[in-house]
Amino acid sequence: MPKLLQLRTVGACALALCLGLVATASASATTATLRVVGKGNVVLAEQAIKTSNVKIKTSPKATCLGAGTGGSGKKVALKGNTALGLLADGAQTIKQLAPLSLTDHFSFGLGLCGVGKSVAKGKSSWYLKINHKGATVGGEKAKIKAGDEVLWDLAPSYPYPEELVVKAPAAATAGVPFAVHVYAYDEKGRRKPVEGAAVTGATGPTDAKGKVTVTLTEPTALVAGLGKDIPSAAVPVCLAGKCPAGS
Repeated sequence: MPKLLQLRTVGACALALCLGLVATASASATTATLRVVGKGNVVLAEQAIKTSNVKIKTSPKATCLGAGTGGSGKKVALKGNTALGLLADGAQTIKQLAPLSLTDHFSFGLGLCGVGKSVAKGKSSWYLKINHKGATVGGEKAKIKAGDEVLWDLAPSYPYPEELVVKAPAAATAGVPFAVHVYAYDEKGRRKPVEGAAVTGATGPTDAKGKVTVTLTEPTALVAGLGKDIPSAAVPVCLAGKCPAGS
């Protein structure tokens, strides 16, 4: 083979390898919304996270799945385009999420015991939903894509609580009432209206159709709650062009 052709061939192979590496890195990098609801339905995180592949150390103290089931203490690699990878990335910058308590004791996958100070004990466990539907695989295997909403909730027991969602206009007029609806999603992602939910700024609880009237005097992020159900994500409503802080 002529020397020039050899160089071109080597160069082409190197370029193909580089492009392959870039494609792999891009596939693992994902921007998705991470919501984490911990002990007592306290919201620990609710923001967009840009992920990347990450390594995290397992913990011998992660024994929420039974005595003797703690982690090895070794580091495990997590892909950024997974639900657990998103959580691990979030824990690097959101102090309420750190440390994560993981066990690699089981052959079927990783177990999540703790997120910050919210630790699974007794019948409680971490419940994973992606776009309002319960995951059917472990967090390190649950693939996510750009724009997904990933919810980790410390559920008190099984059956898991339903997830509340608020539907409200993006903008309103100060002092003028407007309608808000609250829905609940079950583990299979089925939606239904919620009666009796409390909504920020509402005149009372939602009716049988999940509807309630809200009147605002300042930009507000609306949140719905009901008993042990998972509280809704905050929905910002702007007034006169001004929006709630952080929206």
